[in-house]
Amino acid sequence: MNHWQGEPADVLVALHARRSADSIQRWAADRPGHPLAVVLTGTDLYRDIHVDAPAQRSLELADRLVVLHERAIEDLPAQHRAKAIACFQSTTARMPLVKTAQHLRCVMVGHLREEKAPQTYFEAVRRLAHRHDILLDHIGDALDPALGDEARALQQSCPHYRWLGAVPHETARGRIQGAHLLVHTSRIEGGAHVVMEAIRSGTPVLATRISGNVGMLGSDYAGYCEPGDAEGLAALIERCRDQPAILEELCRQCATRAPLFEPKRERATLLTLIDDLLETTR
Repeated sequence: MNHWQGEPADVLVALHARRSADSIQRWAADRPGHPLAVVLTGTDLYRDIHVDAPAQRSLELADRLVVLHERAIEDLPAQHRAKAIACFQSTTARMPLVKTAQHLRCVMVGHLREEKAPQTYFEAVRRLAHRHDILLDHIGDALDPALGDEARALQQSCPHYRWLGAVPHETARGRIQGAHLLVHTSRIEGGAHVVMEAIRSGTPVLATRISGNVGMLGSDYAGYCEPGDAEGLAALIERCRDQPAILEELCRQCATRAPLFEPKRERATLLTLIDDLLETTR
């Protein structure tokens, strides 16, 4: 349900500090002594809790905070870190596919909006216009119409770029599975589902070096570029095409991270959290 409206419950687990602030405050007032956990997404962690008073109040009222990658606890205000746990989201595994050596196919998956920084990808496409052996796909609805206009214009000027628009989730997973690389240019991220879907499909990732990506891929991962660095992204893509050993190393590093995103691991973490919260009221 989207809001708690007084239904009987022993524990409230609320998603989003800001969006669920009304339910969180109602629970604290109506069910004193009953445990409350708040799950923090990227917009919570890297924006709202720093500027929004109801979101800040949610952190104060929570008995436990749940963050979605291993570095996120350090990104919380210091006074709240002791009650935080990291719980990686999960997804099903897919068999890695054998991919052609005739070209390198990249795919970016994410709606066209400012937080996902699609313009970094657009500029990398332009810098790779001379490389007809590098194909660049883009999946996502134009939540910002101006970015949709830019994507359409880019298709006309750079035929190796395809904007596929919004597609069903199953189709997007298939595109990720079939690509040589997932490109993820976000500037704000709390634990992107497409990153774990790529990892669990045997598709390595090129991502911005932001906390939400490093917390999923690991601090020593070799596939980072700086946020907004289209030149660096284009150079990484070219290196993956021209030096197969680099692509192989990224695959190896992603394979070592894949167990973090197994459903049984997420389930065990959440069950332990609920047990711990219930223990406080026994």
